Amino acid sequence: MQISEIIRCLEELAPRSYQESYDNAGLLTGRPEWELSGVLLTLDSTEEVVDEAIAQHCNLIVAHHPIIFRGLKSLTGCNYVERTVIKALKNDVALYAAHTNLDNVYQGVNNMIAERLGLQQRHILSPLRNQLKKLYTFVPQAHAGTLRDALFSAGAGHIGGYSECSFNTEGAGTYKAGENTQPFTGSIGERHTEAETRIEVIFPAYLENKVVRSLLQHHPYEEVAYDIVSLDNEFATVGAGMVGELTAAMDEMAFLHFLKDRMQTDCIRYTRLLGRPVKRVAICGGAGSFLLPAAIRAGADVFVSADFKYHEFFDADNQILIADIGHYESEQFTIDLFYHVLSEKFPNFAPLKSQIRTNPIKYLH
Repeated sequence: MQISEIIRCLEELAPRSYQESYDNAGLLTGRPEWELSGVLLTLDSTEEVVDEAIAQHCNLIVAHHPIIFRGLKSLTGCNYVERTVIKALKNDVALYAAHTNLDNVYQGVNNMIAERLGLQQRHILSPLRNQLKKLYTFVPQAHAGTLRDALFSAGAGHIGGYSECSFNTEGAGTYKAGENTQPFTGSIGERHTEAETRIEVIFPAYLENKVVRSLLQHHPYEEVAYDIVSLDNEFATVGAGMVGELTAAMDEMAFLHFLKDRMQTDCIRYTRLLGRPVKRVAICGGAGSFLLPAAIRAGADVFVSADFKYHEFFDADNQILIADIGHYESEQFTIDLFYHVLSEKFPNFAPLKSQIRTNPIKYLH
């Protein structure tokens, strides 16, 4: 098996096009065509983790955080980033990261937190825009069913929790076949009228090439008429954060103790208790203070995230309870997500979970 197969699996879950503009997800060192000897899963690629991969005969490290985040202008080993990259290069260890693209998909980092807290009725807190396109095409009515099925198989037609969504109208198309053409029906040089179906389907923008290939492959016409337009719609299943509801309301302090236990954190920083039960919970793995206004608009009783600065805690403004559980602590179960996805896709291949706790923050109890 090649490293590219692992990458393909991970990017089916979290397409790189969903990463934020500042991010650097993807393959950072190594080559996709390398033969795979083993995969080590971690939250952070560090020198210790590269040493662990070498010892375990793994030539691919899959991490959540990209070790190369800002541009490298030299490789002299003067800091931990350069030393980690040098060690990976010298030992033919490929480094791969799925970062904000994994944060922004429904089955990603935030869903892992929601699972641990048992949240129900989950949805994305701040859906992305400009990630959807619509295809319009025209096909002979007798071939409409076959073409629709092909477009659905290519990934078109998903709206929220619904699949195989399309809109269809019947009409008449006309064309006159020119010299050196091979018309599906009709005669060269004569105008032909064909009973056609106009099919409209929505698809994620990153699937455009796949959808168009399927359209051209399964459409009976020699020249296929189609239009693709970009949509400004929110993409309900792609975006930042998540919100859901506990199965039963809890006292605020009881919830904080529950949160501490379920997220296995040594410390929770929180704002003033509001004296009301916690039922609706907003979450964002990692640094999520930018989503506080969205959590308030969503009617959440508490916002669980990390990396709040001192003055940002004031922004709760007695409208919501902020619970800062720590960056590492909020994302540590991403390793389990990687493990589940790869084990399910490759049942005869065993990825390894790193035994190194990469959290750089320690707590004095």
